[in-house]
Amino acid sequence: MVNDAPAYYRDLREHIQALRDHDLLVEIDHPVNKDTELHPLVRLQFRGLPESERKAFLFTNVVDSSGRRYGFPVAVGLVAASRRIYALGMQCSPEEISDRWRFAQSNPVAPVVVENAPVHEVVLEGDALRASGGLGALPVPISTPGFDNAPYTTASHWVTRDPDSGLYNVGNYRGQVKSEDRLGCFTAAAHQHLKLHWQKYRDRGEPMPVAVVIGVPPSISYTAVSKIPKDVEEYAVAGGLAQHPVELVRCRTNDLLVPANAEIVIEGVIPTDQLEPEGPFGEFPGYVAKGALASYMDVTCITHRRDAVYVSFISQFPPSESSMLRKVGRESILRKQLTVDAGFSNVTDVAIHESAASWGLIVIQVAKPTPGQGPAMLAAFLEKMEQFGKMLVVVDDDIDPHDAESVNWAIAFRMQPGRDTQVVPIVEQPIDPSVASPADGDARAFGTDAPSRSQLLFIDATRKWPYPPTSLPRQEHMEQAVTLWSSLGLPELKLRRPWFGTDLGFWPADHEQMAELAVQGRHFETGAADARARTTV
Repeated sequence: MVNDAPAYYRDLREHIQALRDHDLLVEIDHPVNKDTELHPLVRLQFRGLPESERKAFLFTNVVDSSGRRYGFPVAVGLVAASRRIYALGMQCSPEEISDRWRFAQSNPVAPVVVENAPVHEVVLEGDALRASGGLGALPVPISTPGFDNAPYTTASHWVTRDPDSGLYNVGNYRGQVKSEDRLGCFTAAAHQHLKLHWQKYRDRGEPMPVAVVIGVPPSISYTAVSKIPKDVEEYAVAGGLAQHPVELVRCRTNDLLVPANAEIVIEGVIPTDQLEPEGPFGEFPGYVAKGALASYMDVTCITHRRDAVYVSFISQFPPSESSMLRKVGRESILRKQLTVDAGFSNVTDVAIHESAASWGLIVIQVAKPTPGQGPAMLAAFLEKMEQFGKMLVVVDDDIDPHDAESVNWAIAFRMQPGRDTQVVPIVEQPIDPSVASPADGDARAFGTDAPSRSQLLFIDATRKWPYPPTSLPRQEHMEQAVTLWSSLGLPELKLRRPWFGTDLGFWPADHEQMAELAVQGRHFETGAADARARTTV
């Protein structure tokens, strides 16, 4: 299908150059504070520009609130600030993305192991790790200044291996920077593959080896966020997207294999007998997710390229880079699972709406639906995508599934609630604030089973209790970003409400204090408090 395609990006550098060549990269040499300015500046284009004008950003002069200057540049929006950027990462047109995904899933390419790797140009372990400052030396931005309690890794691909099957998983999860050698890990949903691996290691009474990979060719990022079935290895699907095997190298302090051409790899172990507080953090539903007990990683080694680039995804309030990542990849994966795996050949399109954070609303377009096909399609969807979605709508092929107004019209005049709806219990999404009041006790802990909730249909989109803040930086940080944006001569903004974070009634004083410490660069104090609050499990 695509055998005549140009050679795929060997590493992140080649991808950055492609963005530069296509005028899709904004390079900022002006000093930018990673704790208060960096994400707010990039956020503005998602609130004030049409998708067609969004670009990737590369910050080459990064500082923090204490005045510290970092040696690594920071890149944001490299893989999915827009559909056009996503397509460039796939080396195809936007119209060809779905075909590329279908081909990769049907034609995976196994990875290969190499002995020497660019990511091992600098190796920091033992005394060298402590002397370097460890995680504190990485320019990790604060995603939602004014609400997040620390900097968090966001484009962090967590590599684990099933201790029974030996299959690798590469999943994208946030990581709270807690100290020089400790990184939080929060997976939210019960069916996340890292959590399943963690439980198996816990049953064995062993800690779980883990590696966090930052800065990779885009094919690896696309697979890490797209919910590949747990019996399929992400490295092989990434190889299918690239039409070339992913080169892997063995970690220095554990036996895991990681991408050899990555920018940064953080190695360590996750204890399975202890949890500690993690969060709050601005999350993809568009609200700040309250803190919860979660796992954490003890860092044993950091390796990186000599001139490494730190990569961050911008998520939180939709639309965002992460909502585009989820939307495009999961649309393609679900369409393949319905048409090829489940045999619904009349499925003509799948739309996952960004306004619902590319999670809550899925619309499936079918040609000439047959009697009884709806319930069968729902059963197949639940089997394949058990942790994904809140509303599932099936429409005829004269309805544009990507157009919310068209879908609303079909719901209003082609559906009878008593005849055409079904309510199905599925696993809850803990960071959805409509599940329960955030004031009602602690969020579900990492190691516990999740309860069921309902999918489909009565829709009442009003807040029933005080909500946590919208996951946008506070007004003062966004206003500062607007001033900086203007001074840099960037395109005129047409900001849409909301474009800054608002307290919606639930924001405890300790959350406020942690967020203030974070923007002051004092997040290690929060990490120390988290350590004191550890709970044995």
